[in-house]
Amino acid sequence: MANVVVVGSQWGDEGKGKIVDWLSERADIVVRFQGGHNAGHTLVIDGTTYKLSLLPSGVVRPGKLAVIGNGVVIDPWALVEEIKTLRAQNVEISRDNLRIAENATLILPLHRELDALREAAAGAGKIGTTKRGIGPAYEDKVGRRAIRVMDLQNLQSLKAKIERILTHHNALRRGLSEPEISAEELHAQLAEIAPKILPFIETVWLLLDRRRREGARILFEGAQGALLDIDHGTYPFVTSSNTVAAQAATGSGIGPSAIGYVLGITKAYTTRVGSGPFPTELEDEVGQRLGERGHEFGTVTGRARRCGWFDACLVRQTLKVAGVMGIALTKLDVLDGFEELKVCVGYRLDGQSVDHLPAAQGAQARVQPIYEVLEGWSESTRGARSWADLPASCIKYIRRVEEFIEVPVALLSTSPEREDTILVHDPFED
Repeated sequence: MANVVVVGSQWGDEGKGKIVDWLSERADIVVRFQGGHNAGHTLVIDGTTYKLSLLPSGVVRPGKLAVIGNGVVIDPWALVEEIKTLRAQNVEISRDNLRIAENATLILPLHRELDALREAAAGAGKIGTTKRGIGPAYEDKVGRRAIRVMDLQNLQSLKAKIERILTHHNALRRGLSEPEISAEELHAQLAEIAPKILPFIETVWLLLDRRRREGARILFEGAQGALLDIDHGTYPFVTSSNTVAAQAATGSGIGPSAIGYVLGITKAYTTRVGSGPFPTELEDEVGQRLGERGHEFGTVTGRARRCGWFDACLVRQTLKVAGVMGIALTKLDVLDGFEELKVCVGYRLDGQSVDHLPAAQGAQARVQPIYEVLEGWSESTRGARSWADLPASCIKYIRRVEEFIEVPVALLSTSPEREDTILVHDPFED
């Protein structure tokens, strides 16, 4: 049985939450391996809506073990609130079904403040962060001054680590004309939150290795999308972590040889939140129609998403970088009723045709999409659960998309409800 990595193949918001939840029924363990509470997953189960940010989607399913890996940056206060919210929805959360990597980095209040200060100071050059401290926390991790989950176990030795991180941050705050942070106050905040986090602490790499050897099925759940990858995304309008499938190994402590299948979640059109290039963006009635029909508002931010036609050129690129073997095509029903559908199959850049999005920021802003026009369909696909339920023109659209992106469709999602899914190939059976 294959262990499966799920990654977004666009700019996030592709519908990973539902697909991960659908797959989690076949898994024993669900692992988050990067990002923080800037990610938002919405699950609809038996009419109940669950909104998750830090917790893996599997946590809402009885009998599944949810794991937050070392590649995640954790705001302990946000995590406690998320657990509280789910418990109010009758979801049991204890050490029996949640573990947190001891070597995961913590997001502190100073990270949130710095994130907001920088974004406000950037003006027109802002990146569009969620202001939740994700980037500054990753900076401290790389700068080797981060406070990690395991540091909460020894409050005495934590004091020296707080002094070290504040040497850096108070210098920044002085430069921004902001008041310095009190080491005593930060220590008191961490001492207060520690007992609420420490019951879940775990040596995750060891746990996953043991369970894998016992035959457990492991599902690795990515956040954001491949186009927001710090190396391979539309830099600098990206997140602060690697979002491609290779990060599943690094961000959880399991070797890459343990990964058997990579599933790319791909929306049947394209959306983006925040700033940055978007070659197929539609700032007209069609774009507005896609947004309204797809309820395109961010789970975490509430911001309206920018909408556009499906960009096969861009998706093909991300699928190759992420090593995707099959895609889950989501929100197909949003395309119902369009007389014609456009698919971007390449770009024109300075008078030349190109078959990928260039890495340079200026070139990304200048590319113009080359479209192929496909026939739409008038029938409804919402709730379809088999190929026989799909209109012929819809099937043609799917097959053409497969040709463009050079990867087969493994799953089709036709509504937010988990049962409204067409299985073409079970990733766990690879």
